[in-house]
Formats: sequence, structure tokens, C-alpha cells
Amino acid sequence: MTPSTALLSLEQTPPLAVPLRFFLTAPLFGLAAALLALWIGPGHLGSRWQPGVLAFTHLLTLGYLAMVMFGALFQLLPVLVGVRLRWPLPTARVIHGLLVAGTLLLVTAFLRDTAGWFVAAGLVLGLAIGTFVAVIGHALWNACSVHDTVCAMKLSLTSLGVTLILGLWLVLGHVDSELGPRAVLIDLHLSWGLLGWAGLLLVGVAYQVVPMFQITAEYKPRLRHWLPWAVLLLLIVWSLAFLHLPRLAWVPGLGLAAVFAMFALVTLQLQRHRLRRLPDVTVDFWYLGLLCLLAAAGLWLVHQGWPQAMTAALFQLWWGVLVVVGAVVALISGMLYKIVPFLVWLHLNNRMQEAGRWQGNLPTMRQVIAERQARRHLYLHGAATVLLLPGLVWPWLFYPALLVLAGAFAAQWWNLLGAARTYRSLLRSAGL
Repeated sequence: MTPSTALLSLEQTPPLAVPLRFFLTAPLFGLAAALLALWIGPGHLGSRWQPGVLAFTHLLTLGYLAMVMFGALFQLLPVLVGVRLRWPLPTARVIHGLLVAGTLLLVTAFLRDTAGWFVAAGLVLGLAIGTFVAVIGHALWNACSVHDTVCAMKLSLTSLGVTLILGLWLVLGHVDSELGPRAVLIDLHLSWGLLGWAGLLLVGVAYQVVPMFQITAEYKPRLRHWLPWAVLLLLIVWSLAFLHLPRLAWVPGLGLAAVFAMFALVTLQLQRHRLRRLPDVTVDFWYLGLLCLLAAAGLWLVHQGWPQAMTAALFQLWWGVLVVVGAVVALISGMLYKIVPFLVWLHLNNRMQEAGRWQGNLPTMRQVIAERQARRHLYLHGAATVLLLPGLVWPWLFYPALLVLAGAFAAQWWNLLGAARTYRSLLRSAGL
């Protein structure tokens, strides 16, 4: 069974190799992050300022999150927004290669702490992300669609540009100590990257993917329209307050927590009343991600109202685990288990039609990646999230948590690779 595709421009879908190279690479960076943390041990992960934490964080945020999101935008822009990208395959190859190289260079720079590695990382990542912003931004701003998803994507891409500028400034700080790195800039870089770039893109894509793939009602038009703008405006106000009136930064911060908590609650409500009541692992991934998002908002409130409840270092690490591992990685994983099988089915169908072959033996989406395989990944990811929180306090739980997290990323890579192998195998058997 396939989802309703009436509103999609499927004839404009790019070659499967465009998004798949990003989707297949991302879990390998997640696996590398878990293995790196196991190698350096809990003694070097006690604060977000330590080089090991910075390397671990960027393997996840650049190597996993940005990798998937870049691939998703290459795929979604032509299909959801209806714009045709020029030379999608060569462009994707270049940006993918630069993003892989830049992420590895930056992780090496953090671990070796030498200026040369930071310069190289800044140049390569600046080229990768700058090219991506230019290519996708040009397409988005020329799009005819006025759907709220397009608006959310534009604001998300703007946030990515701000994140890149702040990141390059921080890289310069490692080259010339007079320029930083400064704690304030790091907080701004983190907030624009996670809440602006990742958060707004997930919200915008959810407007389309949740009703389409999870068979729910649509998000209310008024909510769809104001929510992305509210996030961007609150981020701007929070940034200005953080720089000039830090005592009042909690006010826009409270607004951001409330907006994302509302998005989580509305989505959970839509999923609760979804029309198809069959067990669906992608919905369960979303439950996990949305509950972690609510927990992160609650943790932020507790820390603001009762700061003596935990140290600032522990709050920052727990908040990072809940947002990055618990929420964003889980939500992305849920999307991938719908998007990749659908793309495999779609491209197989197109190739068979073009060759005039019978399409009756094509696998369904549930056969491309079996539900039980995806569910194993879900259980591993959920267990890793739960174990990581106490593992940051009690070292005897740290190693099991990272081993389970490594197993989760390995399971995801194997499942996605299986979908790619199914595609190639069926084409080969059809003589195509």
C-alpha cells in the first residue's frame, strides 16, 4: 500500500542516488560518534567544552543530522515544492563529498587542537554548506508554491546560514585566540543550528509527511502559518537578549520552549486520532522523539526555575542528549523508514514503466524494509536514549549506553543498505 501522492510532483523526482548517498552515509557518522565516545571514555565527556564532547557532537549534528537533511531537501524540493534543481546528481556528489571531508577535518581539529586542521575544516565546510545554501536557497526563493512548508524551509535555510557564519567565526577563534572561542557565540551557534535549522525543517516537513504517511488530519492552517515565524522571531529576540540583556533571555527562551512543546502536543494529538490504527514503527519513532522534545522543554523549565537542582554542565549534557539523540535523531529515523521505502518503490515503478515491464511483482513499502527490522532499531535507539542520561552521571552505565547507541546506528545503516540492495537486485533481475 502506498500513501496518497496526489499533491506530489513525482515526475520531477531526482535520481535515487541523489538522496540515498546522504541517507546511507549518515548512520556511519552516528556509529563513529558512539565509537569515539567509547574510545575517549566518560572522563573526557564531563562538560560540553571538552574536545571529545565537541567532536562527538559534531559527528552527530554535521555527520548525521545535516547529512540526512541535505539529502532530504534534495529529494523534497522537486517533489513537495515542485521546483526542478539543475544538475542534481553532480551537485549532490560535490556537496556530499565536501560535507564528509569537512566533518572529518573538524573532528580531527577538535581532537588534535591545531590551527591548520581548523583552517582546513572551516574552508571545506564553508564551501559545502555555503554551496548547499546557495543552490537550495535559489530554488526555494523561485518556487511558485505558497504552502507553509516552503516558508518553514526558507526560514530553516536562513537559520543554517546564520549557524554557518557563527561556526566559521568560532573556527577563526581556534586559529587566533583574540577572536575567541567565546561561550556566548557557542550558545548562539548551538541554538540557531538545533532550534532554527533542524527544528524549523522538521516542523515544515512534518506538515506534509505526518498527514501523508501516518494518515492523520492536517495541521490547522493558522498553526502552520505562524509557528515557523514565531520560532524565527523568538530566536532573534533571544539572541539579542542573550548578547545584551542576559538576565531577560529566559523570556524569549520560555517562548521557544512553549512553541516546540505545542508542536509536539499537536502532533501527538493528530497521531492519536490517525485513521490507520495498524502498528507502525515510524509513528513509534515519532512518539519517542516528541516525548523527548517535551522532556527537553520540561528540563529547561526546571533548570530556569530551580537551577540548584543540577549543575549547569549536567543540564547542558542532558538537554543535548534529549534534543539531539532522543528527539531529532528519532524523528529523522521515523521519516527515513517511510521516505526510503517509498523512493525505492517509486523508482522501481518508474523504471519498470519506462521499460514496458509488468509491475505486479514490485515489493510494497513494508517489504522494502521489514517492520521487525525497523522495530529492532527503534528498541535499540530508545534504550540508548534512556541509558545515556544516567550514564552521564554513573560511569558504569556509560559504556553499555554507548554500545547500544552504536548498535542502533549500525542497525539503521543495515536496514537502509538492505533497501538499496533490494532496488539493485530487482533491477538486475528485470534486466535493467
